[in-house]
Amino acid sequence: MFVTSAFAASTEAAAGTQVPAEAAGHEGGFPPFNPHYFGSQILWLAITFGIFYLIISRAVAPRIGAILEDRQDRIARDLDEASRMKAESDAAVAAFEKELADARAKASSIAAEAGAAVKAEAEKERAAVEASLSQKLAAAEQHIASIKSAALAEVGSIAEETVTEIVRQVVGVELTSAEAAAAVKSAAGN
Repeated sequence: MFVTSAFAASTEAAAGTQVPAEAAGHEGGFPPFNPHYFGSQILWLAITFGIFYLIISRAVAPRIGAILEDRQDRIARDLDEASRMKAESDAAVAAFEKELADARAKASSIAAEAGAAVKAEAEKERAAVEASLSQKLAAAEQHIASIKSAALAEVGSIAEETVTEIVRQVVGVELTSAEAAAAVKSAAGN
């Protein structure tokens, strides 16, 4: 059995035996670097390594492996969920853009129809106003023509009266209406 020098020195001192000078004061240097103790140090190193290896391989490594596997599964599930959600959002965006394009097309057609309806209504009102103005213009022209013909019809009698009055005042002679009419007709013929 390998025993440290300090333990050996204490048991020998208790038994009454002589302790080597090296062991008593550690004059041989730092004990882990002393070649005399390498055998026991290697044995304890192997035992300690074996115990740590068993603890790590039986308790720690399976737990770490399970944690890593659980995280890897969770990451894979999260990536699958993210790709599914991305596909859903892409589909929703495509549906939104299609509905937006349809709404724009519908709004454009409604605006075109409304514009055509307003234009047709304005054209109808313009035609009605033009017809009304044409009727009023025709009525006004007819009224003017009747006034003109009435005025022209009266021009002869007014001219006869004027000639009669002018001759009476200038010459001092009274003309008959037949003579005045003949004078107006002869003057109008020239």
